Amino acid sequence: MTHYSLLVGSSGGGLPATSFVELTSGSSTFSVPDGYNAIHIQYAIGGGGGAFRAADYDKAGGESSGAGGGSGAYISDKILTVTEGETITYTIGSGGAANNSIPTRYNGSSSPGTSTTLSGSSTGSLFTLNGGGGASASGGGVQGPLRSNTAGTAGSATISGTAITSGVFADSDNSVKNVNTNTSGPVGTFNQSGNGAAGDNNGNCGGDNCQIGGSDGADSYVGTVLGGVGSPVGGTAGGTAGTRGSGGGGGGAQYGDGEIAGHGASGGNGEVQYRFLQVI
Repeated sequence: MTHYSLLVGSSGGGLPATSFVELTSGSSTFSVPDGYNAIHIQYAIGGGGGAFRAADYDKAGGESSGAGGGSGAYISDKILTVTEGETITYTIGSGGAANNSIPTRYNGSSSPGTSTTLSGSSTGSLFTLNGGGGASASGGGVQGPLRSNTAGTAGSATISGTAITSGVFADSDNSVKNVNTNTSGPVGTFNQSGNGAAGDNNGNCGGDNCQIGGSDGADSYVGTVLGGVGSPVGGTAGGTAGTRGSGGGGGGAQYGDGEIAGHGASGGNGEVQYRFLQVI
């Protein structure tokens, strides 16, 4: 610690970490403050995919659950190189809408989540976190055949920036720390990023007027944020919406208010939380 204090200190040019800033929607820019050479992404994720509605039939021999939406690609506690004074451009992904249209209940798709991106005016692209896919259905008809259900796919991650995995920095309280002590993000481990997950797919049940619950949306941040819940058998409500880039929950068939319980829900919006560091 004595050695570190020679490198980083109130009089030695070691600038303390800036406060965290959270971005939850839209597109805009911000600038890297003078003296800072790294951006700590505590968390970031693309938008979650929308779920699909349930479907019932006229004596087709079964009923259909609405499949869940996929979750967005993510970052948790990753530190990337930036250049002081450069402009950072961001876009925060939106959650995909559910498809609850009656005319398309046998053949249709819900909306995917959109991408969360960060790029620097001199550094170039830092990352692209694609949103989760929207759930879909195909090949069905009111008197059969039963439709095929497809869950929303996992969003994919592209990390283009240069990761910093060693070195020290002054935290906001001026205490000197190793960069690998940054573990406060959703995953709880330093330098994590990756693809999202696919939603659940309960498929079809057998027999006219059978009951089947809605499928859950995909969890985000490697299972630490739960996806939207599919409509439960015997309930009266439809699926619930995803949060923080998780997928929306699907609708269920042949119980409660069939129209309401049959509704799927939207995926969760994307997000970014960041701060600047001077890493030595």
